[in-house]
Amino acid sequence: MQPRNMSMSGVVDLAAVKAAQEAKAKAEQARAETARQGGGGAVSPADLVIDVDEAGFERDVLQRSTEVPVVIDFWAEWCEPCKQLSPLLERLTVEYNGRILLAKIDVDANQMLMQQFGIQGIPAVFAVVAGQALPLFQGAAGEAQIRQTLDQLIQVGEERFGLTGLVVDPDAEPGGGAQAPEAAPVGPYDALLEAAVQALDAGDFGGAVQAYKNVLADDPGNSEAKLGLAQAELLQRVQGVDPQQVRKEAAEKPQDAGVQIAAADLDLVGGHVEDAFGRLIETVGRTAGDERDAVRMRLLELFEVVGADDPRVIAARRALARALF
Repeated sequence: MQPRNMSMSGVVDLAAVKAAQEAKAKAEQARAETARQGGGGAVSPADLVIDVDEAGFERDVLQRSTEVPVVIDFWAEWCEPCKQLSPLLERLTVEYNGRILLAKIDVDANQMLMQQFGIQGIPAVFAVVAGQALPLFQGAAGEAQIRQTLDQLIQVGEERFGLTGLVVDPDAEPGGGAQAPEAAPVGPYDALLEAAVQALDAGDFGGAVQAYKNVLADDPGNSEAKLGLAQAELLQRVQGVDPQQVRKEAAEKPQDAGVQIAAADLDLVGGHVEDAFGRLIETVGRTAGDERDAVRMRLLELFEVVGADDPRVIAARRALARALF
């Protein structure tokens, strides 16, 4: 099975926005189907670390990633750093108690998977979340760094895809599982969120904006609706815009806040995250009063699109603070 999109979250374009929404919907459908078939019960701690080969990749990694983030450890018997990293990953996986699953892949026996993930050297650690693959790190890493990476991975899984992990029962038999819990009741906003996803798929960004606003009107803290609204509004703003004309005006009018804001939107939709942030931070330094406030507010909106935990957002927040003060 060909692994999915290998990019980290935060690079925004039409395909990425749709992929994230579709992946979440598919994850929810897969969890519902698993519950219907009597799966999804408790697992033993031994079931949290599994050996995976090419034949079982779809079942053991892609399908399981709709329940829990799956960390992939690419290793080989002859790899000395692997002998230090792999036991550490196994121990941490058990400590995280069902919030992640560790899939170990021997590259010597699974050359096709190694090629599909574009691995140049081992150890290499990837993750799959709701069917979406992303690189974590390559080579040896310290425990503190690994814990921080896993914490971020779990947060992404929970906030963007609703992955709550596996139920671990120390008394469960390895490879068995306790009786499946009852399926969680459908949330009150699922229909509205699904309508927003369908509107995005149809290119009806105005409809998606309204659907997300309807959720936030009743539940202002709904993280999925906040993210979706920021993305849908961005796509709505750039719809029908002439990119060449906007970029020409932006180059000719560096002091024009409105033109720079429009150009930053295009930068972000095209995946040029640092360019979008840098453009607006520079514009903050060139403007004052209401124009400066407008630029600052748009920058904060773009932070929402990319995600507060993205390193580029963190760096841009520091740069914005320096520009303001």
